[in-house]
Amino acid sequence: MSEQPRVRTAEGVVEGRRLRGHAVFRGIPYAQPPVGALRFAAPAPPRPWEGTRQAVEFGPVVPQSGPVHHSSPDGTEWLTLNVCTPDPGAAGLPVLVWIPGGGYMAADSSDPQYDPAALAGAGLVVVSVNYRVGAEGFAFLEGAPPNRGFLDQIAALQWVRRNIASFGGDPDQVTVAGQSAGAGSIAALLTMERARGLFRRAITHSVPGLHCTRALAEQVAAVLAERLGTVPTAESLAAVDPWRLAEEVTALCVDLPNHRESWGRLAQAGVAICPVVDGEVLTETPWPALTDGRADGIDLLVGHTRDEFRLFSVMTGRVGRFTEQDARTALDLFAPAPDGADAYRAASPQATPEELLETVYSDAVFRMPSMRLAEANAVAGGTSFLFELRLTSPALGGVLGACHSLDVPLAFGTLDSPIGTQLFGAPPTPEAVAVSRELQQAWVRFATTGEAGWAAYRPDRQLTRVLDTESTTVPYPEQASRRIWEGHDPAPFDLG
Repeated sequence: MSEQPRVRTAEGVVEGRRLRGHAVFRGIPYAQPPVGALRFAAPAPPRPWEGTRQAVEFGPVVPQSGPVHHSSPDGTEWLTLNVCTPDPGAAGLPVLVWIPGGGYMAADSSDPQYDPAALAGAGLVVVSVNYRVGAEGFAFLEGAPPNRGFLDQIAALQWVRRNIASFGGDPDQVTVAGQSAGAGSIAALLTMERARGLFRRAITHSVPGLHCTRALAEQVAAVLAERLGTVPTAESLAAVDPWRLAEEVTALCVDLPNHRESWGRLAQAGVAICPVVDGEVLTETPWPALTDGRADGIDLLVGHTRDEFRLFSVMTGRVGRFTEQDARTALDLFAPAPDGADAYRAASPQATPEELLETVYSDAVFRMPSMRLAEANAVAGGTSFLFELRLTSPALGGVLGACHSLDVPLAFGTLDSPIGTQLFGAPPTPEAVAVSRELQQAWVRFATTGEAGWAAYRPDRQLTRVLDTESTTVPYPEQASRRIWEGHDPAPFDLG
């Protein structure tokens, strides 16, 4: 008799292992490998297997692009997920499905900061998902469905619907959670007919306003293909090695400033490829879909950090070096038209160029898309809970502030992971431990009951939980930005 946990899924038996009192299953395929004839195709259902499949190693990482994440190929079974359950023999446990972020360029469910042990210890069944990113997932190619990364996520959620009861989870009590591109993915799923009924609640941290029009996406794909000496069709690019293609996307991201004339905000945003408002898979952005009644409101826990953009200015080595011209460019491109640039200057007359630039980038890319998603979901009849993380990282002498991604190890309770110790020290500060506990409890309570532990956000009162050394519930703290963006949804990037 095997001591290790075994579960029968619809596709076959998997054997995981026990880790810290939980049953952990890794690398379970939810779709066939998207290679060969299936490259750039919609995900195909997984093949069943005979006997017992070992599920103890994470699946191979999807080809990654961008500055942060490089890994080498170690197999093509990219479309896998992982399950951590307190008790596979239980029934009706709440389920949390984590969709990792990475600018739609990278995503790796095996990252130690996503260790599910603390959340499973609080009674959740935690699922984490690998999906196609970069060109594999989002390049707009003739002969391929658009936004394949979203289709992968839907296939993973269908797997959860089909199988999670066998792991002790309740298929009707599924909360999807994500940060950054993971949160943007969930915002998109809220509007997509084919995702309906696959989840009940959503947690979205730092929702990005990153979408592009078909016209822009076509031009980016054409330039990418040209750099590889081919044309932007699924058939032609299928001849290019996936990791070679991922490297070329990274190189194109570095080259984006040279496309500023024709690609405008996309070139400035630093990501060459992002979701496309294609009219088929993604018919519109989430804000108007919710506000105008074309998508249903749900239970939504949404938040952002105070200093979202600081991470990127530190990573690029530009902190303390932004000029008045940089600020002007940021305001011209990203402040809402027609008079947003003047409104930002009027709201902060004493601000340095760097402070102005940070505010407008933080707002346009993450803060306003997050806050306006809370508002739009409330208008659509859902219940929204909003937070702002103000706790600052002690790393690098405090220069990171409350930066993008600081919330992830706090929510997972992984302050001892490599990223957690970089951001919060070893051992972490007592303040970080306290905020981590509050955010984790909010996640668990929300996934279990639909309540966050503070008052819901309503457009008239805008109550927001501010997570800091002393957390408080107050009217939305970024009022000046909120007023500037009133009536302006984050618009898809377009040519020019």
